[in-house]
Amino acid sequence: MASRHNLGTVVSFEFWRTIKKPSFWVATLSFPVMIGLIFGIIFYSSHIGQESSSQLAQEKFTINYLDESDIVLPTVAQNFEATEIDDKQQGIEAVKTGSIDAFFFYPQTLEQPLEVYGKDAGLFDNGKYSAVAEQMLKTSAAASIANPELVNVTQGAISSEVTTYKEDGEQSAGWMAAIPPLLFLVLFYFTIAMLGNNLLNSTVEEKENRVTEMILTTLNPTILIVGKLLATFLAGAVQALVMFAPAIAAYFILGAETVNLPNADILSNLVVDPTAIIIGGLIMIGGLMVFTGTLVAIGAVMPTAKEAGQYFGIAILIMFVPFYIIMLILSDPEALVVQIFTYFPYTAPVTAMLRNAFGSLSIADAAVVISSLAILGTFIILLAVRLFRYGAMQYDSRLSLNALRSKKR
Repeated sequence: MASRHNLGTVVSFEFWRTIKKPSFWVATLSFPVMIGLIFGIIFYSSHIGQESSSQLAQEKFTINYLDESDIVLPTVAQNFEATEIDDKQQGIEAVKTGSIDAFFFYPQTLEQPLEVYGKDAGLFDNGKYSAVAEQMLKTSAAASIANPELVNVTQGAISSEVTTYKEDGEQSAGWMAAIPPLLFLVLFYFTIAMLGNNLLNSTVEEKENRVTEMILTTLNPTILIVGKLLATFLAGAVQALVMFAPAIAAYFILGAETVNLPNADILSNLVVDPTAIIIGGLIMIGGLMVFTGTLVAIGAVMPTAKEAGQYFGIAILIMFVPFYIIMLILSDPEALVVQIFTYFPYTAPVTAMLRNAFGSLSIADAAVVISSLAILGTFIILLAVRLFRYGAMQYDSRLSLNALRSKKR
């Protein structure tokens, strides 16, 4: 009963201490603010681009052209208010002197590029000349073809639907089945990136504040470490709520199209495989145990938060290592390097979650990965407790393995 009380006290204390820090709210609020700024810039740029394109489409300029390919139809050229001439050099000189705005030369064989000459209208507006030159040619070619279906083919206005089948003859769902398990990978990265540094420093702060001796006289180190982990994950839940609540509220209030989020049709097409979901969730939990336990253990060894912080970047780097071979993971999951990454504890979570999402991780392989991560994660957390117990009062140097062995004796 006392241990439960102590655990609750530790969780409550660590949780409130974490969320009261200004740095916590700076990190928490900076994400939605940054996303909002990015979406605002994209929306503004898109709006300005559409206005600019509309203005360019309505803008008229004088055109001369010479067509040696005999493809451009006079009626089409007339619609663009273009005048045909019979001297290429004359057209170029007319542009140079400013008597016309643009001159288009269509070579005899269109294997050669169109030659477009125009009066300088600015870096971004100069593209209007080639756009009109190409449109004149495309419109003329389409008008020469009587069959509308062939016109669509030449203009690339065709679509295709791909249906694939697994070895057992069952239709595969593709990306619609891969997306739900991949969410566990996103959550795994989000958790470590946002909370990892707090976990790393959680055991160092007591050393720097010189209160470790008092804490260890009243609390079991295991209760303390477990309480810190639980409090950190609760703080992470607060971060996630603050970060995603505005987007979720906007989605339901303004609608999916307004906030550019997946609409109901896409969500309804997602294929949820319970086995893949369970495996993905268990791999994520095992991976979090390994990485969070490692970060807490490093923090227990280091004398200051500055020294401990150097190892956070290494942890993040290790998490991204599997993405260097992602194409091999997806195309040849039986390759030796992929197998090594699947079972090596610090690359296993990401590699296994990728393979699970894309259907190349068997249930037997998943069982081995989940079991090894759970066992190793438990061992690392217990090791972190032991390291904290013996290294908590070393304020001026990191705890060495030799010192740990001697204290064990």
